[in-house]
Amino acid sequence: MTLTVRVVAPDKTVWDSEAEEVILPSTTGQLGILTGHAPLLTALDTGVMRVRADKTWVPIALMGGFAEVEADEVTILVNAAERGDAIDKEEARIAFNQAQEEFARAQQSGASRQDFIKASKALKRARARFQAAGGMI
Repeated sequence: MTLTVRVVAPDKTVWDSEAEEVILPSTTGQLGILTGHAPLLTALDTGVMRVRADKTWVPIALMGGFAEVEADEVTILVNAAERGDAIDKEEARIAFNQAQEEFARAQQSGASRQDFIKASKALKRARARFQAAGGMI
């Protein structure tokens, strides 16, 4: 048995295929979905979703959203998403390092709360892209 998995962003459908297993970055931690899972609606954090299709894991960077599981169908609506194989690893590494530096500056300089939150979110997005590209675990 398989799951029908759809990952939909405002500008494109990132994944629409069958899968054996899904691991989601929910706001309360990692959430594994297999066939026969109970109905569920959950908020998603910025992070890496992993889909196992044909015994191969496919990483997808998600930028927050929601997931619904019902009758072996997993529908994921996100603000943005990118498959790991579509991300340039070196570009993602550079962006991650820059985001780390910006975050460190925001922490040390006593930046405004708004600037600190902005730097924190940018770091989470850059980390998710770099992880999905295979740059870090």
